[in-house]
Amino acid sequence: MTDAIVAGYVIRALTDDTWDAFARMVDRTNGIFGGCWCTWFHTMSGEKTGDAQSNRDLKRRLVAEGRAHAALVFDGEDAVAWCEYGSVDELPNIYHRKQYEQECSRVPNHRLTCIYVDKKHRKRGLSAVALQGAVDLIAAAGGGRTEGYPQDLPEGKRVSASFLYNGTRRLFEQVGFTYDRPKGQNHCVMVRDIAPAH
Repeated sequence: MTDAIVAGYVIRALTDDTWDAFARMVDRTNGIFGGCWCTWFHTMSGEKTGDAQSNRDLKRRLVAEGRAHAALVFDGEDAVAWCEYGSVDELPNIYHRKQYEQECSRVPNHRLTCIYVDKKHRKRGLSAVALQGAVDLIAAAGGGRTEGYPQDLPEGKRVSASFLYNGTRRLFEQVGFTYDRPKGQNHCVMVRDIAPAH
């Protein structure tokens, strides 16, 4: 897929060609969430080292091998937001996994596991831009059933952006997802069947 434009921002896939821009963004935040480097969902809990450099190396290797996917939102030359997505095999470590697996009647083709916006670029709607960018990249790759696991907040309740690693139910509804079921405390499963791009 060539670069896409969403709400005036350029969307590019996370690849070898965009790695440096992604790495600069993550470096600006000290590795995201204590040095995670957006690897939490790639590996099971017992496989994690907790070391930022190890996580960086893992992410770099997975990108090079084509096993880590994300829609990167660019403002000029800078990546300022992303939405991570991938197959169940690529992203096995979701929260509340035991409950999820007991209640799952159909395994999705894709998962959306992390949405992040650079602190300097928040409150501009970039979570929705990143999420739409991921939908477009999934469509370009052939589409399929896609799930996200956002917060399902009661009306009027506010949560710090640092806890909204996968957005809100309202955000997913804005991008065409429908509610499927609850997952854990204050989270839910949102689903969309994404048609292939023509």
